Amino acid sequence: MSDVLFAVALSSALLWPLLLALRLPLKAALAQRGRPPAPLDGLWCTAPLPALALVLGLGEGTLALDWWLLGGVWALDGTRGPLLAFTALLWLLAGIYARGYLAGEQARAVAGDGAAEARLTRFALLWPVTLSGNLLLLVAEDIASFYLGFAVMTFAAYGLVVHSGTRDARTGGLAYLVMAVLGEGLILAGLLWGAGSAGTTTLGGLREGMLEAPGGAWMGLLLWLGFGVKAGVVGLHLWLPLAHPVAPTPASAVLSGAMIKAGLVGWLATLPLGEPGAGQAFAWLGRAMLVAGLAAALGAALYGVCQRHPKAVLAYSSVSQMGMITALVAMGLVAPALWPALSAAVVLFAAHHGLTKGALFLGVGIGEHPPRLPAWLLWTLLVLPALSLGGALASGLATKWAFKSVLYDGGHAAVVTWLSLAAVGTTALMARTLWCQWQGERQAREDGLEPLVAPMPLAWLATLLAALTLPWWLGEGLATPGGPPPAELPGLLWPLAVGLVASVTAWGVARHRPLRATWRLPPGDLWWPLARAWQASRRRGQACLARLGLAQGAWVAWWVARERDAVRALDGMTRGEAWLRRHAAVLMMVVAVGLALALLFSAA
Repeated sequence: MSDVLFAVALSSALLWPLLLALRLPLKAALAQRGRPPAPLDGLWCTAPLPALALVLGLGEGTLALDWWLLGGVWALDGTRGPLLAFTALLWLLAGIYARGYLAGEQARAVAGDGAAEARLTRFALLWPVTLSGNLLLLVAEDIASFYLGFAVMTFAAYGLVVHSGTRDARTGGLAYLVMAVLGEGLILAGLLWGAGSAGTTTLGGLREGMLEAPGGAWMGLLLWLGFGVKAGVVGLHLWLPLAHPVAPTPASAVLSGAMIKAGLVGWLATLPLGEPGAGQAFAWLGRAMLVAGLAAALGAALYGVCQRHPKAVLAYSSVSQMGMITALVAMGLVAPALWPALSAAVVLFAAHHGLTKGALFLGVGIGEHPPRLPAWLLWTLLVLPALSLGGALASGLATKWAFKSVLYDGGHAAVVTWLSLAAVGTTALMARTLWCQWQGERQAREDGLEPLVAPMPLAWLATLLAALTLPWWLGEGLATPGGPPPAELPGLLWPLAVGLVASVTAWGVARHRPLRATWRLPPGDLWWPLARAWQASRRRGQACLARLGLAQGAWVAWWVARERDAVRALDGMTRGEAWLRRHAAVLMMVVAVGLALALLFSAA
């Protein structure tokens, strides 16, 4: 009976969001003429509830579906369960937040604004579809289901990015789509190569077959880079700082908090982490991942503190944090013996970052409206997730201690030092975010924007509470009971102190010597030189095509002229032939007389 209940619960978790999406066209068709329905109603917000109930109520289990694609296998285990729990919770709270955030647009749509109705309907339709793909890739053990969920989530989220339809939104959507297609190509190549070599249709078989395959490390490289597009690997992160600021705030929260973790899930599901027999090729891949992760953790922090929009700063913070997670995952290939203990810390880190970053993004939306809370209380609540992400309290402190203790015990103190320097950058990013929010909130008060709508602060506070209490409710074995010992606190908190001192120093210098506008760094970093290079190459290509067109025209003209000359020559030969026909008799007589005379003279 428990297997049947698990099958029903898991199927409901995946199908309920799709049913809510299909409900929208039906609801619109049944609505009265001239009175469009409100798409974001209370039932729409329940899309993640079955998934949350599944993971909190039933625990682990496996569902085999012989009729599904190549044979589906969906499962919940010690890794998938916590990931599914925080993902469903974040989607639930962000959906509730979206009802308040888009309340004005929904009112305009109901009043008859066609453009607002189209945007809102698209958002209401694609939100649960994206959620369904996200949930499917988390529970899928077979390759086909996993890739289907990943692709559905990726391309449905494009509509969330370009929701506003502005020029910046189209630019962010273009960057997102270009990188998504690149990542999907790499993922598909790696999955097909690995599945074909191993002769398997499951992710577990893919990991095992990769160890024996001659080109296993190259398969791992393709999968690391392909999933790295979603996870924000340095050089492949271009879409994050362009897409997050332009998307609606609840969409930014799930993009950075939940969907970005799909790259991590892909690594955990496909790479042979913790396998002692992986060989030197995979060890070198791990070292490359480690260097790339640390470069992203430090470089994104340096670039992010130069941004002016709080959501852009938070986007670079996501790149930095995912760089730290990348470095930890890399240790599963560099030092496989550490992975059993380190994997729990990675899952805790992912859940902590997802909920905390969701609270930070939702907090940006709170600051965009005049708050009804006292200023001191509002800013206390805004500072709490920033301190947690910096590793100073609650889930952030527990996460930092979880992976640092494992690395110290394994003799990798140098990695801990680099991660601590990245934590200094995280503190600076959080200080910059709060400063930008304070300026935006002050401007909002001056402009007199609309007050907060009820679901927004409630959803934000619930997300904040869930993030701060994460180690106590997510699951056993993910964090050390009781937290770090007091003697370890100075070693854990010094990056926070250094980051605050550096932030205050930089603020003082910038206050007296502000940067000129020409020196400010735009969000998207590498996207802009690549875009300019593409435009330049396209212009050169068009110029080359124009020159080739001119050359082709000259070549054709030359041949046309030769054709005309040949036609004139043929015309001359035709006229000569006609002349010969008219004077043939005379000519024959002349020839005959000439021959006769020649014979006569030769005889004489």
